[in-house]
Amino acid sequence: MIKIDDLKFDSNGLIPAIITDAETKDVLMMAYMNRESLAASLSEGTTCFWSRSRQQLWRKGETSGNRQHIVSVFADCDLDCLTISVKKDGPACHTGAGSCFHNEVMKCGEQENLLTVDDLYALLLERKTRLPEGSYTTYLFQKGIDKILKKIGEESAEVIIAGKSGDKTETVYEIADLAYHVLVLMAHSGITPDDIRGELANRHVIDRKIKQEKMVQ
Repeated sequence: MIKIDDLKFDSNGLIPAIITDAETKDVLMMAYMNRESLAASLSEGTTCFWSRSRQQLWRKGETSGNRQHIVSVFADCDLDCLTISVKKDGPACHTGAGSCFHNEVMKCGEQENLLTVDDLYALLLERKTRLPEGSYTTYLFQKGIDKILKKIGEESAEVIIAGKSGDKTETVYEIADLAYHVLVLMAHSGITPDDIRGELANRHVIDRKIKQEKMVQ
C-alpha cells in the first residue's frame, strides 16, 4: 500500500491526476494535486485538486454540483502520476461535456484540415473568453491593446524585410504572423471577418485604388 509520502511530487509540490469513470473506464479529465488536496480527497471521498491559476484548493463540483466520488486511487510505477477512478454526479468538463477529452485530433495518415480565417477568429474568441493558462494568445489579451499594437508593428516590419529580400517562403511566414496578430486585434476590438469583407466589398478596392493612383500622378 502506497502512502502519500511515498509519492514523487514535482518541484512545485504537485502530482498529475488522471480521472477516469469507474463504470465506462473513459478518461474524464486531468488535474493536479498537492499533498493537501490528495489528503482531502482521500479523507472526504471526493476529488479535490490544486488550482495552479488561483493557487488554492478546488473541490470538483463544489459550485456546479458535479462531484466525483472516489472508487480507487492508483499510482504509476514511478510514483509520479495518479489515476483516480470515480463515480460522477455530472459532466466532468466545464463546457458541459461528459469528458474534458472531447476534441478529436486528426487521425494518423489523414491530411490536416486547413484552418480558415473564420476558424482562427473563432478560436481567438474562445481564447479571449477562457484565457487558458500558458497560451500566447491569452498573454496578448491580458496585456491589452498596447501590446497587441506593438506586435502588429513588429510583424509589419518583418513582412517588409522579408518582402524586400525576395524570399517567398519567409515572406509567407511573416505575413501569416502579421495576419494572426491583426486577427487578435480584431477579436480584442469586436471587429469580425465579415466586417472586413463588407468594407472591402463596399470599396471596390481595385478600381478605386487605380483611380487614386492616377489622381496622385
